[in-house]
Amino acid sequence: MNVIWGIVVVALSLLAWAGQMLAWLAPATAVRWQLMEAEDDVEPTFWADIRAEALWDALTLWVMAAAGVLLIADAATWPYFGLVGGGMYLYFGGRGISARVTMTRRGLRIGTPESVRTGIIFLALWAAMALITIVAAITALEN
Repeated sequence: MNVIWGIVVVALSLLAWAGQMLAWLAPATAVRWQLMEAEDDVEPTFWADIRAEALWDALTLWVMAAAGVLLIADAATWPYFGLVGGGMYLYFGGRGISARVTMTRRGLRIGTPESVRTGIIFLALWAAMALITIVAAITALEN
């Protein structure tokens, strides 16, 4: 079961990390691949926020992928990476969802309804992955 969950964690976390790397280093490509909205299509403050978020996430979100690799390898250190990475992805998902819901309710331009909905779905998926990984890491440390 650890190997399967490790593969899931690696796949989902690399998806987020690679997308944020692309949004940070090549925003035009991220827009073309529909990973983020074009600057002209959103509020300037939202654009600045997602650009700053992309930079920070590119530097930090690799921890969860490392947890998945360590889990697959059955390394004793995986729970520590899982707790740190899980906390980061839980914050990433929760903050992303709450910011998008709040901004949408206030009528701010943050993207098409479809892209906002897709973003919220992925953020919820990453938050769920984080919660499951945190519980698994705590369980592993208790044993």
